[in-house]
Amino acid sequence: MNTTLTENRPEARPAQLGPVGWARWFWRTLTSMKTALILLFLFALASIPGSIWPQRGVSDAKVAQYFTDSPRAAEWLDRFWLFDVFKAPWFAAIYLLLFLSLIGCVLPRTTAHLRELRRKPPAPPRNLVRLPQYASFDGDLTVEEAAARLRAKRFRVTTGPGWVAGEKGYLRETGNLLFHVALLGLLVAVGVGALYGYRGNVLVVEGDGFANTVAAYDRYMPGQQVNAESLEPFSFTLDDFQASYIARGERQGQPLDFAAKLKVADAPGAPERDYVLKVNEPLTVRGTLTYLIDHGYAPTFKITDGKGQVAFDGPVPCLVVQPANFTSECVIKVPDAQPQQLGLLVAFRPTTVPMDGDWVSVFPGAANPTAQVYGAFAGDLGMKNGRPQSVYELDPTSLKKMKPLVMKADPLAVGKKLDLPGGAGSIEFTGVKEWIALQIAYDPGRVPAFVASALAVAGLVLSLTVRRRRVWVRVKDAPTGTLSAGDPAGDPVGDPAEGSSEGEAPGGSANQTTRHRKHVEVGGLTRTEGSDFSEEFAEIVSALNPGVKDAR
Repeated sequence: MNTTLTENRPEARPAQLGPVGWARWFWRTLTSMKTALILLFLFALASIPGSIWPQRGVSDAKVAQYFTDSPRAAEWLDRFWLFDVFKAPWFAAIYLLLFLSLIGCVLPRTTAHLRELRRKPPAPPRNLVRLPQYASFDGDLTVEEAAARLRAKRFRVTTGPGWVAGEKGYLRETGNLLFHVALLGLLVAVGVGALYGYRGNVLVVEGDGFANTVAAYDRYMPGQQVNAESLEPFSFTLDDFQASYIARGERQGQPLDFAAKLKVADAPGAPERDYVLKVNEPLTVRGTLTYLIDHGYAPTFKITDGKGQVAFDGPVPCLVVQPANFTSECVIKVPDAQPQQLGLLVAFRPTTVPMDGDWVSVFPGAANPTAQVYGAFAGDLGMKNGRPQSVYELDPTSLKKMKPLVMKADPLAVGKKLDLPGGAGSIEFTGVKEWIALQIAYDPGRVPAFVASALAVAGLVLSLTVRRRRVWVRVKDAPTGTLSAGDPAGDPVGDPAEGSSEGEAPGGSANQTTRHRKHVEVGGLTRTEGSDFSEEFAEIVSALNPGVKDAR
């Protein structure tokens, strides 16, 4: 019969969590302090690629150069958003999870901390001698005096029959919560800046101007809530750009200073004002910041086509290929040339000297500028086929169909001209200008982010320096002896054998009073792991018993 009962008993199965159970488990795991710290570490770790590889919108030219130098590696990096780290889906996922985790950590801890602030310090334990810090003495200390002296040391105090409890160090948890709330504020500020801010890049050549409109940007990245009317209507003209370098010595060629002289109009029709734009000294117009982020040379050329007409006359911004001496590469496209379009590749050297049968630049300043045509081609540039082209390169597909005219001519000094073969025209090197690259940004979350960062530092300092500690004082009558108010604390005054009457001082002096002798116990502990409370405890005991200068 027992066997039958065993066979009919239902088989035990492990409990199933179910959707609600799994949701609770996920929320508790996400909002744990351990998870928040892991996400904070991942957030910092995920930001590192943004400083290793060039980022679009900040260094577009370097991104393009990366694709030119290492196209295979650049293709794989781009697949993982490593040229747009702060717009990557995986970065946004870490950001949102950290945000939710911090909210889940902060809210319950804030509620618990508020309850703790309203709660009175607990009564003393039965045996103070078992606490990490303990001292005792005989004296005339009363409960009221002990409470007053602890309050003088900024303890929160509560009293009971024959005892005093004091506690301080609540700022430790306050600082901890302030740090986490400030992190939340920082994340919110970054999010507000991403939604309501914008950023753009533009290249400006000396003598040219810029108006803060969408069409004027070379690259424009608005937030989701930004439209064309959101842009501040300021404008400026680049009058001059000056770069200073060390001319002699071991550090020859190293930059000293960069200064762009602007004429700025803060609004349409407003009077112009002069402003010198420097690195880390942005132009500010009602919260919109203009940063100087790069510079280079823009040599000017005059190109005459095969029919004797001027097909191009102006500056050509060149990309720097050797930053030490600012050797640059320029691409000139002349779609209006007749009878055939022209494309030219030019090497610009700011300070040119001959070396080993070639020409090199030895200094970044324009002391002896030359322009060397190392490729001239005639034919269809492919600019009418609808495909976008970079202004810094000739389209490779179209280049294969074009006719080569010149391959590596002699360098041209300013004012010199090179005639192209076959009556295709000529190119004249007419002068040197410089260009600057600017980043223009509006970020409404910039100031809140700064405030949140400052509060986070303040909260971190409080949480690391403040210690939570408790002190208890128990006062009870000593077994024998009384004290005279005029004698030092802890010294017995009078002797029962002398026969002085109760309430009367020895010798019958009217200005002396007799107080019952007290036995005082003091105990303390710190609620912060690893902190040393002994020195402060000794000071507290000395304050309670002034007759002892050092209770240690």
